[in-house]
Amino acid sequence: MAQLLPGLPWRFLALGLALCLMLTAVGFKRVEYFVSLGYAASIAAQAVMFPLLYRHTIGGASRFQSGLLLAYGLRLGIFIALRERLPSFRQQRAENGARAARVGGPLKVAIWLGVSLLYLLLFVPALITMSAQKDRVALASLPAGLILMMAGLALETGADWQKSRFKKQHPSRFCDVGLYSVVRFPNYFGEMVFWFGLWVSALSAYRTLPFWVFGSLGFLFIVLVMIGAGRRLELKQGKRYGCDAVYEAYSRTVPILFPLLPIYSLRRRRMAQT
Repeated sequence: MAQLLPGLPWRFLALGLALCLMLTAVGFKRVEYFVSLGYAASIAAQAVMFPLLYRHTIGGASRFQSGLLLAYGLRLGIFIALRERLPSFRQQRAENGARAARVGGPLKVAIWLGVSLLYLLLFVPALITMSAQKDRVALASLPAGLILMMAGLALETGADWQKSRFKKQHPSRFCDVGLYSVVRFPNYFGEMVFWFGLWVSALSAYRTLPFWVFGSLGFLFIVLVMIGAGRRLELKQGKRYGCDAVYEAYSRTVPILFPLLPIYSLRRRRMAQT
């Protein structure tokens, strides 16, 4: 396969997949860890391992990008750990446990394999960038990608901080302040911006069709995941706050996922569930 698709760092891709499989195995202890702690650990670990493997050839901008990816993984891991302690998360934790009890062994294996591949694919643009630097390919797209990544990380971090602070004071009310007054799920939007930035950063390194395909799959999948997650959260909030006139007005006037884009519901978009 490496001969049919030349140029891609296949050995490192295999190594990255093995690393993700090892770290996401924590999900066999608690199913939600496949997509929470396993996610955070996989991104952070790749952000450490691959720059070390390319340490003699990568430049400062690529090192900074790896730092952003490491910060993303660490931030997510810390957020998950802190969220577990919130009184407002107790019901969610109980619901997660009830769903996990219905997940059998074969399905767990399928989830494990699927999320491990996704976390690798998400990181592929950064790996392609490092490989391109090794081959002395000019990367004019890298600065623009870094700016988008920083913006996405700031949005997601700010949204999570605002919601956590709000929920401590109002554990039974929906959050509609700060970033949440502009878009209902700013943390999901910030995540998409972050991964879009990573994809953009490697545009100059996509030299052939395989580069475009492997470099784009992770971003396309994460967009679908975020749309699906937004739909599920919308349905959950509808059940919890549907009788609240203030929430009804909020959900009719504030875009659900993309600021300024007048899309207020994802309920009918079943294709977004992943």
